[in-house]
Amino acid sequence: MNINLTITALLVYALIITAGCKNKPAANKQDAAAIEAMFKKYNLDRIKLPPGFSIAVYAEVPDARSLCWGDKGTLFVGNNHEDKVYAVVDENKDGRADMVYTIAQGLKMPNGVAFRYGSLYVSALDKIYRYDNIEDKLATPPKPVLITDKYPDKEHHGWKFITFGPDGKLYVPVGAPCNVCEEKDSVFATITRMNPDGTGMEIYAKGIRNTVGFTWHPDTKEMWFTDNGRDLMGDDKPFCELNYAPHKGMHFGFPYVHQGDILDPEFGKGKKVGDYTPPALKVGPHVAPLGLRFYTGNLFPAEYRNRIFICEHGSWNRSKKAGYKVGMATLNGNKVVDYKPFVEGFLQPDESVTGRPVDCIVAADGALLISDDYRGAIYRITYKK
Repeated sequence: MNINLTITALLVYALIITAGCKNKPAANKQDAAAIEAMFKKYNLDRIKLPPGFSIAVYAEVPDARSLCWGDKGTLFVGNNHEDKVYAVVDENKDGRADMVYTIAQGLKMPNGVAFRYGSLYVSALDKIYRYDNIEDKLATPPKPVLITDKYPDKEHHGWKFITFGPDGKLYVPVGAPCNVCEEKDSVFATITRMNPDGTGMEIYAKGIRNTVGFTWHPDTKEMWFTDNGRDLMGDDKPFCELNYAPHKGMHFGFPYVHQGDILDPEFGKGKKVGDYTPPALKVGPHVAPLGLRFYTGNLFPAEYRNRIFICEHGSWNRSKKAGYKVGMATLNGNKVVDYKPFVEGFLQPDESVTGRPVDCIVAADGALLISDDYRGAIYRITYKK
């Protein structure tokens, strides 16, 4: 059976078999000790959060990347450097995973996961698969159905975040297969969309170097997405971006314009910055913003409602590291009026790294879950007055 039991699952089992005993405090002490050990293992004592917030380990998942919820509360988790897709289940609803199932393996860069009408969709480089009735078959997963194999197979920026939009279509990005280039194939450096059966593929937005996260405003149903800026123009430029794409057909500048106001030294010749859509927010130079979500829960204070959490995966070739945190953007209409850190501490003053946030998602109870591919974990952030 291809089931991976987490440490938490063993603890839950210990609690079950001792439930009828009088010595319940002993089980509670054991549970508390295990939680504390997990807290220290992942250096969560170094994490900085606003007052009232706390962080804990929700699950251990190797190379944890993109996240999505199933209809029955299963958390699906994609991979990038590994070849698997996982399903995480909190059976007793205590805020900690009890079971981690391997539901797919042998896939190439299965980063993206999306859920619709009982089926899980998985992106694997140039292919998208569908796993039907998956939440009833976690221990014995069904054979995948191939939805499409029409995407490019170039691995540079080839991992894909996928999700369904308010229009019921599946949105799939295609990153530029380079640091900066102008490809003849117009599908590169775009966000595409298609029908759930793989038909009707079209380009929704252009000029996007590499997005690994997009979402829609819960009220306006308009798209917001992150984009990673090009490298090798120096430590402090260009900035990575948060972009606002309310309709089809917009062009966000790549490879001609970066951060909305810098012409590329090679491909920007003869171009005008005003011909392209500037970012809604310059997030930071080389901070690599990936997953983002609007906060739609009721657990956090009311002022957090509809703020955007953005996972900054962190720089890889900057002389002084930047990013490695979760930021929070506040909107006024479709304008970003504030951006500040929400989760810090994955990057230490000596530039040692204890985590790299990839994606975030709001749980049914209002908690915020954050995946970390560097440590192979999913964290859970809660609030208490």
